[in-house]
Amino acid sequence: MIFKLFLTLLFTLPLFAEKISEVANVVGVRDNQLIGYSLVVGLKKTGDGTTSRFTLQSISNMLRAMNIDMDPVDIKSKNVAAVVVTAKLKPFARQGDKFDITVSSIGDAKSLEGGTLLMAPLRGVDNKIYALGQGPLSIGGKNERGGGSESHPTAGSVYGGGIVEREIVQDIFHQDYINLSMKESSFQNAIKIQSRINNEFSSQVAVALDPRTIKLQRPKNRSMIEFLATVQELDVDYKAKAKIIINERTGTIIAGVNINIKPVVISHGDITIKVLAQDAVNKPAGSVEVDPNLVIGLNENELYTKNGTTTVANITRSLQKLGATPKDIISILEAMKSAGAIAADLEVI
Repeated sequence: MIFKLFLTLLFTLPLFAEKISEVANVVGVRDNQLIGYSLVVGLKKTGDGTTSRFTLQSISNMLRAMNIDMDPVDIKSKNVAAVVVTAKLKPFARQGDKFDITVSSIGDAKSLEGGTLLMAPLRGVDNKIYALGQGPLSIGGKNERGGGSESHPTAGSVYGGGIVEREIVQDIFHQDYINLSMKESSFQNAIKIQSRINNEFSSQVAVALDPRTIKLQRPKNRSMIEFLATVQELDVDYKAKAKIIINERTGTIIAGVNINIKPVVISHGDITIKVLAQDAVNKPAGSVEVDPNLVIGLNENELYTKNGTTTVANITRSLQKLGATPKDIISILEAMKSAGAIAADLEVI
C-alpha cells in the first residue's frame, strides 16, 4: 500500500478573535439522535438471503398488515433487505420539515443500490416517534475502477427522506437564565468570555461557573432571543489549545507551526532524532542544513537541532527528506508525546 502524507500548517497566533458562537454552544440547543427499523425493496437479487430470518418475518408482518397472509418460510425473495435507519433531528425542527436520513443493512445483503426505503418510524431515546423516513436510496461515491472515494453498497442515504411528525419543545423566550457551554475547557477563555459579555452590556449579566460553563442572566430591557443573538455575535480574544491531529488511515498530519518539541533523543528503525539542549551542534560528515536550526546527517540518517528546540512542522518536513514513511512519522510523533517532548494534545482519528 502506498501512503501519502499531507502536512497542513495552521499559521495561527496565540490569541485571535472569534465570535462567541464559534467557541461556545447554548446549553439545550442541540441535535437529537433518531433511530428506526424498516425494509428496503426493489433490489436486484442483492438483498438478504433466507438466513436472515428477521427479514423474512418483517416481510410477512408487512404483508399481513395489508391483509395478505404469508408464512415467513414461504418467502424466498432476495429483492428485500432489513435496514436500520438513523438521523439527526435539528433543534427547533417543526412539523413537516424534511431532513436527510442514513440507511444501513443489518442482514447479509450484498448491495442496497437501486432500492427504496419503506416507511420507517424514527424514534428518540424516549421511544417516542418523532419522524418518518421513506424514499429512494442514494449509495453515492465511486467504485475502485472509476476512481474517487470507494462506495459502501450496504449503506446509503435518502436525501430529504425524513419528515418531522413530533416537535421537541424548547422554550427559550420565557427563560431568565441560560448557560453557555464552551467547546474546550479553559479557565482563561471562560473569564475572557465573561468579561466581554459584561463589558458589552455594562452589567454583571455573565458569570463563569467553571472552565466550560458561563451562566447568563437576561437583561430586563431585552428578550432572551435578542440577548442571545447579541451575545453570539460578540468577538472575544480566544486562545486556542495547541493540538496535533493524525489520521492513521490516510497518513494525514495537521499541526500548528508554533508547536515546539523539547529536548529528546528518539531512535525509530534506522532513523535517529536528536533534539539537544545546547546552542550549537557539530555538523556530522555529509550533513545538510535544512534551515538555520535544523541539520540532517545524511550518512548517519540522523536529524539534529541547533538550539535545543524545534517545531513539529520542521521535524515532519525533515523526516520526509530522510525518506520516512507516514507511519514512521506518526509513530515518532506519538513517541515524542509519550516522552513529554510535545506539550500539545495529540489526537488520533
